Amino acid sequence: MMMNMPFSVPAMLEHAEKYFGKKYVVSRTSSGVTKITYKEISERTRRLASALTNLGIQKRERVGTFAWNHHRHLEAYFGIPGAGGVLHTVNIRLSPQHIVYVINHAEDTMLLIDEELLPLIENVQDQLTTVHTYIVMTDRPELPETTLKNVYHYEHLLQKGDPNFQFVEVEDENDPVGMCYTSATTGNPKGVVYTHRSTCLHSYGLGLVDTAAICERDVAMAVVPMFHANAWGMPYACVWFGSTLVLPGPMFTPKILLELIQEEKVTLAAGVPTIWIGLLQELERQSYDTSSLRAVLCGGSAAPKGMIDAFVNKHHIPFIHAFGMTETSPLATVSRLKAYQQGISMDEQLSYLTRQGFVAPGLEIKAIGQNGEIAWDGKEMGELLIRGHWIAAEYYNDERSEGAFENGWFYTGDVVTIDEEGSIKIVDRMKDMIKSGGEWISSVDLENVLMGHPAVLEAAVIGVPHDRWQERPIACVVLKEGVTVSKEELIEYLVPSFAKWWLPDEVVFMNEIPRTSVGKFLKKALREQLNNHFVS
Repeated sequence: MMMNMPFSVPAMLEHAEKYFGKKYVVSRTSSGVTKITYKEISERTRRLASALTNLGIQKRERVGTFAWNHHRHLEAYFGIPGAGGVLHTVNIRLSPQHIVYVINHAEDTMLLIDEELLPLIENVQDQLTTVHTYIVMTDRPELPETTLKNVYHYEHLLQKGDPNFQFVEVEDENDPVGMCYTSATTGNPKGVVYTHRSTCLHSYGLGLVDTAAICERDVAMAVVPMFHANAWGMPYACVWFGSTLVLPGPMFTPKILLELIQEEKVTLAAGVPTIWIGLLQELERQSYDTSSLRAVLCGGSAAPKGMIDAFVNKHHIPFIHAFGMTETSPLATVSRLKAYQQGISMDEQLSYLTRQGFVAPGLEIKAIGQNGEIAWDGKEMGELLIRGHWIAAEYYNDERSEGAFENGWFYTGDVVTIDEEGSIKIVDRMKDMIKSGGEWISSVDLENVLMGHPAVLEAAVIGVPHDRWQERPIACVVLKEGVTVSKEELIEYLVPSFAKWWLPDEVVFMNEIPRTSVGKFLKKALREQLNNHFVS
């Protein structure tokens, strides 16, 4: 028999405090870049947990964060569960309607907000039904002006907090520690709750040599937002393993990221393809020293072969292509060459690296087609199913769990092939979703609102390829007889309902929209017709 000691997220920070106290976090905020040691981070986190306790936080109470990637957000990752609460990272890029929905649905009682993002919350504060306390994270010595009520200054709270506060002991590793919501692919976002156990096991997964190989020697830069599937788990893994963690803060540019890579000698950087496309463009304009990079980790949407080629062969930066979802914590599969594949041609290697790869240890996959489980031949297609130690078992208080989780498997909604090596390739989406810059856009939601316009008879929205964003939405519209409307008016009509990046890049007026034999829009035909015309 072995000891039965529960996994604990606060214990991750305690480990860093004890063994890596001299290592540091590089944090870029609105006023500049600072370096803070793990010993200092730990003390500040204890003060935060103490302050939240003084504000009356209860066990399992949800506390939301509305922030960019910086040291204060990192402290919330550990301080909220350290006080017994549950961290809810709110996606700042959601539409106001969806921001309100996720905060109310999670029943957040407190919100930690970046000063720069205050207007987004101020505009919807009257619709928030459960929030009673706001905490502003700012570099200013005093609170900025705000219309929010019951507001505290983050640093002032920390000054009053206990630097020796003892984190709440975790008795059950299956207790909730954090939650994220999906990006509203269909209807409202869906909530996923992570446990201490799943978060710790996921961190172990990120440390495996054949996944991200995060270790103490790394200087890891999390470009992926901390509100997007917990920055792919990097904050937890890096703290636990003692890696130097680089957090690039608000409104960064490719130039800022490359300067951080150069100055801090970053060894591993993680982000969506849009980030890496921007870096390649900046590298064309100016020279930077990227020799410290052992790899870039790319996920969120498919990485183009040409982009991988540029990183690997032109800039000599290894490229790790991965796949995951909010429901998978998110590490699921990683595209790596096996030892006996090292001798294949470079073109074959690049083609292989564009795949989403094989599943991480601790997880299992299969795919179901029309005739049951598909063959692993790289040709037959089916919906990807996944299960494992850090895979969600249900959505939070959501009837949509039914159908998505059955017989111990999570049905991803992605159509894939699996080759004889066990490497998956996503070939289509179950519901014609559009993925732009690593974020999902619902074509159905856009269509429904468009067809609410008095001049519109029918509307179908498709995604077309885009050099920077991978995909962008195009609206195909049939007008009612005898009426006219401009594309600008239709896009303006969508503005109140959606985030800016959801809005279609173009509106195509058509006499009719092709349909299937059962009367549904034939989007495949639309894509074939419009893809080449709108590539930009």
